[in-house]
Amino acid sequence: MLRRKPTRLELKLDDIEEFESIRKDLESCKKQREDVDEVGAGDGEGAIGLSNDHKSREQMINDRIGYKPQPKPNNRSSQFGSFEF
Repeated sequence: MLRRKPTRLELKLDDIEEFESIRKDLESCKKQREDVDEVGAGDGEGAIGLSNDHKSREQMINDRIGYKPQPKPNNRSSQFGSFEF
């Protein structure tokens, strides 16, 4: 394998400015999300409790991925088909 000298990276003023602008944009987006979450919590969603918190998180994940669970019927015909007992 060939060895070569490490490449020297130079940090330019333009790079620093670009980084700062992107960081400020990300921070402003994060603050907007937090504001939206606070408004949602003010509507009563935050007062649900810890037990329902898991279900709401699960529901948000299901909505995000497009999964719509169907409830399973609890009768014998659905479990065993049309067999007679």
